[in-house]
Amino acid sequence: MTPIKKAYGYVIRIKNGKTQVLVFRHPIREAGIQIPKGTVEHHENTYEAVIREIKEETGLESFQVEALIAEDFWENADGAIHHRYFYRIRVWDVPDQWDHQPTGGGDESGLTFRFFWISSEHEVQLIKGHGDYLSVLFT
Repeated sequence: MTPIKKAYGYVIRIKNGKTQVLVFRHPIREAGIQIPKGTVEHHENTYEAVIREIKEETGLESFQVEALIAEDFWENADGAIHHRYFYRIRVWDVPDQWDHQPTGGGDESGLTFRFFWISSEHEVQLIKGHGDYLSVLFT
């Protein structure tokens, strides 16, 4: 089975000298609190995919992809193998919280995500796999 490529975006800002990471509450309770991410489409590389996913899921247009901070293989709950790419993305002058309806279509069509910032890796419980590299950002 060919692994499914996934691009994850750890969107960060510095507020009062402290790093914060953007997360969102999914309206479907079981989907929990997440970071922006999505599947890499066949015509794009992971860098292009993370830019697209950040725009679609957050509504942000002004940001800088700073670095690929981790790459791994991970087994999803359904048994599929994901080849995951985690990027650090910097933003400036963004609200403390906002709602956004993702524009990528599919299962997210018509949903509203609630975005907010966390200041430590243990502040909220992210869904499985999403917080795997938070420690790199909060050191």
